[in-house]
Amino acid sequence: MARPRQERAEQTRDAILNAAAEMFDEYGYAGASINRILERAGVTAGALYFHFKSKEALARAVMNAQSESIVPFLGSKGLQRLVDITLIWSFQLQRDPMLRAGVRLTGEQATFGLQDATPYQEWADIMTGILTESAENNELQAGVEPRELAEFVVEACTGMQMYASVVSGRQDLPDRAVRMWRLLLPGVAVPAVVARTEVNPLRVRLAATAPAQAAGATN
Repeated sequence: MARPRQERAEQTRDAILNAAAEMFDEYGYAGASINRILERAGVTAGALYFHFKSKEALARAVMNAQSESIVPFLGSKGLQRLVDITLIWSFQLQRDPMLRAGVRLTGEQATFGLQDATPYQEWADIMTGILTESAENNELQAGVEPRELAEFVVEACTGMQMYASVVSGRQDLPDRAVRMWRLLLPGVAVPAVVARTEVNPLRVRLAATAPAQAAGATN
C-alpha cells in the first residue's frame, strides 16, 4: 500500500508544479495567484501546502527545475554535449512552460523579494563538468579555463534569450544559439573538434524531440 500512496503523492506534486509553471509563465509571480494554481492543478489547498509551504517555495521549485527540461534529451559527450545543451534549451524555451517559467522567475525574482543565483550556478556547474572533461580529452585550446567559459556561456545565453524574447518572441533563439557557437567555437576548441562539432538548426529540433540516444548519435 505504501508504494501506491507514494506514487499518488508524486503525481499530485507534479500536477501542482506543472500548474504553477503554467501560471507563472502566463502571469508572472504577481499574477499567478494560489487560487489560479489550485484551479489549474485540480487539487485542494491542503494538498498544495503539504508539498509546498508557500507560493515562494513553489517559485523556487520551478526556478530550479530548468535542467530537467533539457538534460533528459542529452546523449552526446565532450564539447558537443555543451553545444547540445544550448541548442535544446533554445528550442525548449519555445514550447516548454516549465522552462519558460523558470527563466522568467529567475529574471523577475527581485520583484518578489528573492536573490537566488542557484539556477545560474547549477548551469555553470553542469557546464564546468563538461568542459573539464573536454579539457582532459584535449578538446579545448590551451589557456581556456573551464569554469570561466562555463560562466560566460550562461551569461551569454541569459542575455541572448532576453534579447530574442523582445525581438522575435524567441522564435529566432535557436538560430542565435547556432550563431553564438559559430563565433565562439574557433576561439575555444582545437580545430579537429571545431570540424566535427555539429552546430545547426536541424540538430536543435532533432535533439529536443528525439530520445537521448539519437541526440548523441554523432559523438
